Amino acid sequence: MSDPAAVRRALRALFSPLGCPDPYPHYAVLREHGPVSRLPDGTVVVSRHADCDRVLRDPLFRVEDDAYLARTWPEGRDHLSVFSLMGEMVNQNSPHHERLRRLVGRAFTPRRVAGLRPAVEKLVDGLLDGLAERAAGGAPVDLMEHFALPLPITVIGELLGIPEEDRAWFAPRVQAVTSAIEQNLAGEALERADEATAELWDRLGALAARRQEDPRADLVSTLIAVREEDGDRLTRRELLANLVLLYSAGYETTSNLIGNGTAVLLDRPDLLARLRGEPERIDAWVEEMLRFDPPIQIASRWAGEDTELGGVAVAQGSQVVALLASANRDPARHGDPDVFRPDRAPGGSLTFGAGAHYCLGAALARLEAAIAFPRLLARFPSIAHAGTGAPRNRMTSLRGYAELPLLLS
Repeated sequence: MSDPAAVRRALRALFSPLGCPDPYPHYAVLREHGPVSRLPDGTVVVSRHADCDRVLRDPLFRVEDDAYLARTWPEGRDHLSVFSLMGEMVNQNSPHHERLRRLVGRAFTPRRVAGLRPAVEKLVDGLLDGLAERAAGGAPVDLMEHFALPLPITVIGELLGIPEEDRAWFAPRVQAVTSAIEQNLAGEALERADEATAELWDRLGALAARRQEDPRADLVSTLIAVREEDGDRLTRRELLANLVLLYSAGYETTSNLIGNGTAVLLDRPDLLARLRGEPERIDAWVEEMLRFDPPIQIASRWAGEDTELGGVAVAQGSQVVALLASANRDPARHGDPDVFRPDRAPGGSLTFGAGAHYCLGAALARLEAAIAFPRLLARFPSIAHAGTGAPRNRMTSLRGYAELPLLLS
C-alpha cells in the first residue's frame, strides 16, 4: 500500500543538502511505497530494478547532451568544464554515442586492459610496502589516501601514458571537476572546475601534441591515431574531453569500490576470514561488493517523448533519476538483498549501467579490485578500523569514503 508521507520523508532524506550517510533504508521505503516518485521540481525517481533497467536500456530515455543543454541551460556552454563534460561519450545520444564509443573503444580493448595486470600487481605491492611503513608501531593509516586513491590514479596514468612525474598533478584538478558535478555545476565549485578544466586541457593537449610527433604504446597515442575506414576520427574537443572522462571515471569508481568493500569486510569479521581462505574466488566477491554497496549510486536521464514508468505517466522532457543502488537491493531481483553473499549467481547488478551506455572501464575497475583485495589481506594478517571513517554524505552519483583509517599489522 502506498504511503505518500513516508515517500516524501525518504526523498527528503536522500536528497537533503545535509547528506545521507545510510541511504539503504530510504531506498527500501521507496521500493515499497513509491517505486516511481517525484521530487518537488518534477524529477521522476525510480527505485525498483525493472524500472531502473528500462531507463538505462530504452533509447527513449536520453542522457543530457548538447541539445538538452541548449534547451535547458544555454549559457552552460560558456563554462569550459560544462563544454568538456558535454563532449564526453557518456553525455552523447545515438548516433553520436555509438560513434565515440566505437572510436574510443578501439583503444580500450580487453586485451589492453588484461595487459595491465603485471603493472597493477607491481603497483599494488609497492603501495602495500608504503602502508606497512606507515603502520609500523601501531600508527593508524588512511586506506583512501595511501592505497585506494593512488592505485587507480596511477593505473589510469599508466594506461593513458601520463609521465610518472606528472600523475600527482592531475588528481586535484580532476577532483575539482567531480566536486562541481556533485554540487550541480553551480557557484564557486563550477568556477574551480572551469579553472581545473582549462589546466587539464592545456596539459593533455600538450601531451597529445608530443604523442602526435612521437607515438608510444599508450592510450593517448592510440586515440590520436584511431580512425574509421571513412576517415572519421576524434575532434580536439572529443579527444580532450574523453581523456578527462577516462581519468576521472578511471579512479573515482575504483577507489570507492576498494574503500566500500574494505568497510564491508571489516564490519563482518566472518567475511574477512572467509575471503582470506578463498582468494581464488575474488571475482565473485568483487561482484557482490559492486552490488551490495556500489560506488555509483544513481544515473540520470530525460524522457525523449511521453511515456510511463510503473504505470505512472512521464511527460516528454522530464528528468528521470534511476536509483541504481536501490535496484541492486530489490528483493524482486535478489534474494536476501540486504545480506552480503559472495556465492550469489553472477549478474543483475546495475552498478556499471546497462545497455548502450554500459561503462567502458568496468573491466579495468574489476581487474584492479581483484588484484588489490587478496594482496591487501595476504600482506596484513590483522586489519581493523582505527576510529570512524569519514563517508561522503551527499546524495550524488558517487558513494564512498573521504577517509578510512585502519590499523594494520
